[in-house]
Amino acid sequence: MAAILVVDDERNTRDSIAVILRRESHEVSTAASGEVALDYLATHEVDLVISDVMMPGMDGLTLLRRVKSQNTGIVVVMMSGHSDVTAAVAAMKDGAFDYLVKPFGKSDVLRSVQKALTLRSVLVENLALKRQAEEQVASAHVIGSSPAWRRVCDTVEQVAPSRSTILITGESGTGKELVAQLLHRLSPRAERAFVTLNAAALPDSLVEAELFGYEKGAFTGATQRKPGRFEMADGGTLFLDEIGELPLPAQTKFLRVLQEGTFERIGGIRTLKVDVRIIAATNRDLAQDVAGRRFREDLYYRINVIAMALPPLRERREDLPLLAAHFLRKYAEQNQKEISAIQQDALRRLHAYAWPGNVRELENVIERAVVLAPGSTITVSDLPPHLQAMEPQPGAPHQFVFPPQATLEAIEREAIVQALQQHGGNRQVTARHLGIGLATLYRKLKVYNLQ
Repeated sequence: MAAILVVDDERNTRDSIAVILRRESHEVSTAASGEVALDYLATHEVDLVISDVMMPGMDGLTLLRRVKSQNTGIVVVMMSGHSDVTAAVAAMKDGAFDYLVKPFGKSDVLRSVQKALTLRSVLVENLALKRQAEEQVASAHVIGSSPAWRRVCDTVEQVAPSRSTILITGESGTGKELVAQLLHRLSPRAERAFVTLNAAALPDSLVEAELFGYEKGAFTGATQRKPGRFEMADGGTLFLDEIGELPLPAQTKFLRVLQEGTFERIGGIRTLKVDVRIIAATNRDLAQDVAGRRFREDLYYRINVIAMALPPLRERREDLPLLAAHFLRKYAEQNQKEISAIQQDALRRLHAYAWPGNVRELENVIERAVVLAPGSTITVSDLPPHLQAMEPQPGAPHQFVFPPQATLEAIEREAIVQALQQHGGNRQVTARHLGIGLATLYRKLKVYNLQ
């Protein structure tokens, strides 16, 4: 059942269409003019508008433009008593889905409405995917407020809609797969498959079979045809992690797919064509691998169209409290534990640590602490031994409290407020205490209206 609005200055036409659609269990409302229709749309949810073109006052084309400018999710079907090709073309250009020419029969109306509602379901799904992608990007922005991470997120939003191949570099644990997922979610391929392959996790002998697939009988154990990752990702995105570990023979075949979009399964003779967007990632210096003949030079330049370097955690320490809060909430919920704070002495040790395993290591440390913590606060004794043994930075211990059910912005604001209170409003000491620059602190004070 759909909510449909019929707009026509002729009452007989309005009522006739309403009767036809109500018999199909649709919820139908009517309006005698474009102005009345807009007033109705301002207060009611509608899936489909069926509007006449020739009406006194606001005509149908003006109504169409107003509806599409205000709500892209509403599908519009136009109708006219005149076989006016010019009006039909103008309606289609302005976003109308279909055009009915009067007089039309019941079957014409139902066929047009059915097609329009099918389009509506696709639009709703696409809008939901877009909102999900925007929420993911917003979440990534919040979890990382440092200038280095903001630059990463800005680049993601800028390059995601393109078809270009992207190479993400950075140390292990910096979030390369997270960024690849965000790139896919924000791309026109979002509703298609996001397929991953970690080249470092497979022996050389299996990499080609996983990438390109194989035919039955291609080798011992190939008892049936198996599609490869390229076939699985057709129309979508293939994320190839640790591409620097790709064997040289596989690199040659991989390059061909990038250049021509074609390949053959192992043991096959039929050439397959695919449309795949490639996102590659590595923690190695591929330029050095090229110089050492461990990586093909032509492949390196082919995948390095857009390069994104992710900063290690030690270069974005101001993000650490937010990340810790995020992981604390996540694992407290998973383990059904009432933990809402990290003791400041423990937090200072987290700040002082170099984090060679980056964000992934921090996540593991917080998960361990949540599981081991006997009370509602994570203390130094809940941290791994190597962090317990670290010399804490000067300053009296102070508890860093995460407000229950708070957003990450609220957590960051609370951290700043507590630090300012602890240090008597001294902003230089507060910035040093939080592990951020003074300019960053002043920017956050302005954002959170703490001037």
